Amino acid sequence: DKLAVLQTLASTVKRDPTAAHYMFQDDPFLIPRNAANARLYSLSKEAGKNAAKYIIEQFPQYFDKTFAEPNVTCLMPKTLAPQIEGVSEEALRERIHFRRVKDSVDLFDQLVQAGTPVSLETTNSLLDLLCFYGDGESTLEKQEEQKEDLEEPGVNASEQKAPKRQFQRASQSFGSRWRENNNAERIFKIMPERNAHSYCTMIRGMVKHGAFAKAYDMYMDLLNERHKADVHTFNALITAVPYLKERFVERWELAKVFLNHMVQQEVQPNLLTFNASLKTLRKCGGVGRSMALLVVKEMEALGIEPSLATYDHLLFIFYRGADLSSSGLITEILDDVEKRSFTPQDLDDVNFFATAMQVCCDLKDIKVAYRLNKAMEKGDNWKFLDMDRLNAYWSKFFSLLCMMEQIDVVLRWYKEMSLSVFYPTPKNILDLLQALDAANHLEVVPSVWEADMKQLGFGRRHDLLQELLSLMSRERHPEEIQLAFAKCAEDIKAFHEQTGREQAPLDWTGSTLGYISLLFSRVGRTQDAWYVMLERFQQINRIPSDQVMDEFLTCAKQTSCPDEAIKLVKLAASLGLPASQRLKSRTEKEFELSEKQK
Repeated sequence: DKLAVLQTLASTVKRDPTAAHYMFQDDPFLIPRNAANARLYSLSKEAGKNAAKYIIEQFPQYFDKTFAEPNVTCLMPKTLAPQIEGVSEEALRERIHFRRVKDSVDLFDQLVQAGTPVSLETTNSLLDLLCFYGDGESTLEKQEEQKEDLEEPGVNASEQKAPKRQFQRASQSFGSRWRENNNAERIFKIMPERNAHSYCTMIRGMVKHGAFAKAYDMYMDLLNERHKADVHTFNALITAVPYLKERFVERWELAKVFLNHMVQQEVQPNLLTFNASLKTLRKCGGVGRSMALLVVKEMEALGIEPSLATYDHLLFIFYRGADLSSSGLITEILDDVEKRSFTPQDLDDVNFFATAMQVCCDLKDIKVAYRLNKAMEKGDNWKFLDMDRLNAYWSKFFSLLCMMEQIDVVLRWYKEMSLSVFYPTPKNILDLLQALDAANHLEVVPSVWEADMKQLGFGRRHDLLQELLSLMSRERHPEEIQLAFAKCAEDIKAFHEQTGREQAPLDWTGSTLGYISLLFSRVGRTQDAWYVMLERFQQINRIPSDQVMDEFLTCAKQTSCPDEAIKLVKLAASLGLPASQRLKSRTEKEFELSEKQK
């Protein structure tokens, strides 16, 4: 193995919990601070690679010098321009090889019009191309059209192209669909002879692009012509079953028909056949739960090892909307997963770890979650988690830790994970605050505000601010902690009062004002507390609670501010509050008032 030395060296290096994800290391300025920025930066980096690749492929004449020794062929420009001129089958094969959909169709039509016969092999290759792209344009052709759009000057040209770009965005959002009587269907109909490959290609193309009923009709035509389908075609048809039948029983019956046809046609099933069957059983309700394990046993009988997608389908079938009291199935799955290091075999393999961690959260089973995490870190299994799935996986794991573990363990994991392998979501911060509350470790709250909520951009999240202020103001703490709480309250007040073009001001609520006033009062910041009560409460037409006024009166007494106490009594009296008489009595009793003040 050429990479053996590098792999051995890499195995000696552990992850640095203080460093960001490796893809952001090139530019420290662009190290993201939250999940949204991480997604944006990672997509931007990939877009930059694609842009560089586009420039190299479109302008290869500027990259004719080779400085690398030995030459790295994959990094050099590829010759994608057709070299064969004229109307011939060789030219058609070349354009098919370069994936030029429109040029290939035009050249094929020219050959047909000229009466030049096209071989069955070449026509099947053209069908492969058309069915893969859904009769649309390949990526290369789209890039060339965009290049032409950019080269067209003038305002009128941009006005003409605007609706087209809008349509392209809409079509991309819904995915390419199979058009009625498209080029693939047209060419298939005029073929002088068709073999099994022709029918199989059309079936797979129709399934891929959503024409499920047409795919089934095409399969019936294949049988009528006494052809045999290949395993990939059967896999596609089994995947299409939920879109052909509505009732759960009918879906599984149709899937069994296809499986029986495989036996009759002596087609050996592969891993993707069983995964397609399980994927269909996901949409069969109770029928799926009764048949899924039989499918797995059939796999074992044929000596086919399950992939991560197999286990993902099983977890979905047995833990989605069913009784979650038992963790037996996921434990059995982990027994097998722990023994292996997986390689990608199915597109759905990437979903397993996130799905399994969600099951652990639903079961509230932290031991199984630890086992799952250990299996994920084994070998190259971690590569199945891209940026989005990685964040979802760790977010669920951390929520489970907050729910089930001791606070010291939670904080240790949080320190190792936060901003290095995942970016906490607002729910994670809420879970952390609730875990701190349950463990009576509220002295950590100010550091959560400073180091996490502000840095992650959650300083304007109303639900988090309410939870944070509620915890800090619920009861009195030692003076040092109360000062830290007051500093947090001052920051939150600043967030509400800041005005900028890019951000709308945060709306005050009565509870928020009450919490902030309490925190100011408990550290002797009488003027700040009075400003909140007089100015802000009146601004939003709210009335401070009895607790807020009592705490303010206590603060005024500690700071020897009888004038502020009198203002409070006048405010309560002007609002007609029942507590005004009690506040008046407290003021007369606890303060030394002059005759004028009395």
